[in-house]
Amino acid sequence: MLFFRNLSRMTYRNIKAVLVDLSGTIHIDDNEIPGSINALKKIRQSNLQIKFVTNTTKESKRLLHARLTKIGFDIKQEEIFTSLTAARKLIDEQKLSPLMLIDDRAKEEFLISDTSSDKLNSVLIGLAPDKFNYTQMNKAFRLLQNGAKLIAIHKARYYKTNDGLNLGPGPFVSALEYSSGCKAEVVGKPQTSFFISAIEDIDIDPSECVMIGDDVRDDVVGAMTAGMNGILVKTGKYRKGDEDYLLTGGNVGDSFAVAVDKILQDQSQT
Repeated sequence: MLFFRNLSRMTYRNIKAVLVDLSGTIHIDDNEIPGSINALKKIRQSNLQIKFVTNTTKESKRLLHARLTKIGFDIKQEEIFTSLTAARKLIDEQKLSPLMLIDDRAKEEFLISDTSSDKLNSVLIGLAPDKFNYTQMNKAFRLLQNGAKLIAIHKARYYKTNDGLNLGPGPFVSALEYSSGCKAEVVGKPQTSFFISAIEDIDIDPSECVMIGDDVRDDVVGAMTAGMNGILVKTGKYRKGDEDYLLTGGNVGDSFAVAVDKILQDQSQT
């Protein structure tokens, strides 16, 4: 039996937009989390706006959109707001030339050709398992020792794939922070600036948004700290007891589909 646990007894009658995490919330790798495609169709049939906010750094927005479309989701590319977008904005604003420890499939977001080592003035780190070797990490460490800026696209501890949980970029960011003595600037979730930037183009107040995600810290608490509502789903990286970290007002649903049904049920009572 699917279940929605209303920890705060709150309703979602005044919600105007739904923010949705992707990996672990509506899909895992190339597979839909059951009920998610139909749940998205239900939102489309309502008056609610929708944005997809993700820390995914394994691929560019274009490739991510193609993956989601192939799975069967009706999603427009412009509805996706990624931490790569936020990182690109920061790099452009600060005119940085980074050593990029990111997946090659994500590099098209930056349109930055590899520069010679004597011009590198920053380190950009995302989810890049093939780059987390001693040679590359040591190169990053030496740059940081010489005053380079450390930019973390996000600091997720782990993420879910079909074969289980995997280390995220967070442990590697922390290793560079520890060894170099510098502090990373994080641009993705759970930063308040990330969530606010995600809704700038739909011109609504954070209190009129609800974030649905499988990561209690980065998705739900992050959004709630930004003034939004939050629903934690028990899919993806969720682990028993994660709900104990929720802020007052946060709720829990078995899945994205269950969360959507709860929101739409409350909307119908307005």
